[in-house]
Amino acid sequence: MLEPAPSTTFDLEKFLEDRQKEEQQRSGSEESSRETQASDVKDTEYIQYLPLYRAIDSGDLEGTKDFLEDHPEALNASLSADGDTALHIAVLAGRVKVVEELVKRIEGKDLAIKNKAGATALNFAATGGITKIAEYLVTKNPELLSITNQFGIIPVVVASLYGHKEMVRYLYSETPLEELDPGRSRNGAMLLTTCIIDELYDIALDLLQKYKELAFAKDNDGDTALGVLAQKPSAFPSGTTLALWQQWVYSCTYVHHPCATEIIHGDIERPHVGPSEHRNVITRALNKVVNMVRKSLKLFVPAIMDIYELKLTHLQAQQLLTCICQEISTRGESQMEEVGVKKVVFKAVKHGIVEFITEIMKHYPDIIWCYDEQDRHIFLYATHERQEKIFGLIYTMGAKKNSIATYWDKQHNNILHQAAYLAPHSQLDRVSGAALQMQRELQWFKEVESIVQPKYKEMVNIQGKTPRALFTEQHRALVERGEDWMKMTAESCTVVAALIVTIMFSVAFTVPGGYSETTGIPLYLDRNSFMVFIVSDAMSLFSSCTSLLMFLGILTSRYREEDFLKSLPTKLIIGLSSLFFSMATMMVTFGITLVILLKERISWVSFPIILLASLPVTLFALLQFPLLVEIFYSTYGPGIFHKPKKWRLIGTE
Repeated sequence: MLEPAPSTTFDLEKFLEDRQKEEQQRSGSEESSRETQASDVKDTEYIQYLPLYRAIDSGDLEGTKDFLEDHPEALNASLSADGDTALHIAVLAGRVKVVEELVKRIEGKDLAIKNKAGATALNFAATGGITKIAEYLVTKNPELLSITNQFGIIPVVVASLYGHKEMVRYLYSETPLEELDPGRSRNGAMLLTTCIIDELYDIALDLLQKYKELAFAKDNDGDTALGVLAQKPSAFPSGTTLALWQQWVYSCTYVHHPCATEIIHGDIERPHVGPSEHRNVITRALNKVVNMVRKSLKLFVPAIMDIYELKLTHLQAQQLLTCICQEISTRGESQMEEVGVKKVVFKAVKHGIVEFITEIMKHYPDIIWCYDEQDRHIFLYATHERQEKIFGLIYTMGAKKNSIATYWDKQHNNILHQAAYLAPHSQLDRVSGAALQMQRELQWFKEVESIVQPKYKEMVNIQGKTPRALFTEQHRALVERGEDWMKMTAESCTVVAALIVTIMFSVAFTVPGGYSETTGIPLYLDRNSFMVFIVSDAMSLFSSCTSLLMFLGILTSRYREEDFLKSLPTKLIIGLSSLFFSMATMMVTFGITLVILLKERISWVSFPIILLASLPVTLFALLQFPLLVEIFYSTYGPGIFHKPKKWRLIGTE
């Protein structure tokens, strides 16, 4: 019997599956082929336009012109993997002449071409900070001012982020005002905060006057204008350290503080309007004259002009702060919480900006009762941070001062405990030497101790420590460093003082000219110069002995905590002063001796001798006299705390 043939049934599902795989493979190979072709085209274009790229990047204007004459299509072509055109490359390289030539050739609408990162040529110009390039671009196409980059930021904000002040001034004067409306985007808030950081307070003030809502607006980092200003101590007099002569010039300098629109270059109200007939010609002419006078003065008296600019900056920052506070005070408690005024206040306290705290108090007096995360009010925090100017405001509180001094934080540390903690290193470093640092800490503790109730002096914190015990524990290492510093200073000066004592004692018995063989009297006893010699020698000997005894007293001191307040600094003051005096009189003795001996033969030698003899004294004064002045001022000066008679009550102005 024959067996049946095998079944030949057609499997449709398998056939369709195989067919689909074949099509996918075919399409994949076609797509890969297209990508390869596109890549080949890009490589070809890159190689073709590479000479143009090199010419632009190197600033070869003639080479750029020649290439564009032969290949006009390269004007707007992509020359790099990032999609940069010839204009992008020229702007990024800072080639002003090349940019000028390209802008002449490119149509206005093509200036708005973006690269793959979403940046126009004006965005690159704002990054580079060359104002002339921006002028070429904006003149040809003013709409570039409103085109954002990939982060939604317009060019004027980009320039401010990179700190290009002149570029910011130009772009701000040309940018349409509505682009900075806080209701449209965060560009206005970003520009406001970055201008404060860059110390362009005139622009910040003008912008805030245009849009009051910016006083509450947050930028892309969540910062507000008030928060940024609270971290700029250099914007206020309290955060600026000046020498004595600079303080005098600062106080005598008159600064006319014009309104913001007079400070900004251009027409702020209508920045996108070009014709100059719409602007105030007289105001612009006066501003030009003032600027010319300021520039000419700056050439001859740069130091005075720097102080003038500093005072103008302080006035602008103060006006900006006042404007922000006035706007915030009209919005109520909820709006202040949203802006985070309380947190901002503690930032200002940390940086010691007393003008900031005073201005906030004028508009919101209850701010003194706000607390940080450790339940510390601003005076507790100011004591902890050693900000004496802000602590001095406590004297203006009247009867509230007693209540303020009775609060304590989560660790049960009252205000005297805060003074017992070691000061932050940033505050300690403001004082020279560990001994003077310890003196400053004692001054703080004594001052705070004078305003607290007696029972708070013995109050224990959560660790069971009284303020005095906490002070001793916290400052043990500083006392040791202060002792080492005092001993090293005393030992160094003792060697010098002992040497001067030895020399001056021997000089007294070896007078110039010698003695008479018959009478034993000095030969030059009748001369006035000899009397000067004797007096200067005696004064040098006595003062050097005094200096030596003072430094020995420092070396044998017990170095208690209290000694650093008055005893040790006083000994150091006497020792350094007498050492300086003994050195000066020793040089006088030396000089007058040579004058006596050489007067009859070389009379002209007196002046160079005196000049050379004054050199060591001058050198010693330059090296040690500033320290002597600092010690004397910190020990017997007016003190770092401003008493009530030096403060005006807040709100009485």
